[in-house]
Amino acid sequence: MNWTLKIRQVHRWLSILFTLAVLINIAAMTQGQPPLWVGLLALFPLILLLASGLYLFALPYAARWRHG
Repeated sequence: MNWTLKIRQVHRWLSILFTLAVLINIAAMTQGQPPLWVGLLALFPLILLLASGLYLFALPYAARWRHG
């Protein structure tokens, strides 16, 4: 399997994890002041989403630059 296809698949699953983490965060906030770890729950998938998204964004530009 191609690396780009793997990164795309990971990016899709990370978006699902991020959405679930945000929903958990919202549900916890309705119960009052949530613990700090609940607030940081969405941060880890968000950082990975940023990294994989920037990579996928740069792919067409890098391919164009490599092929002249």
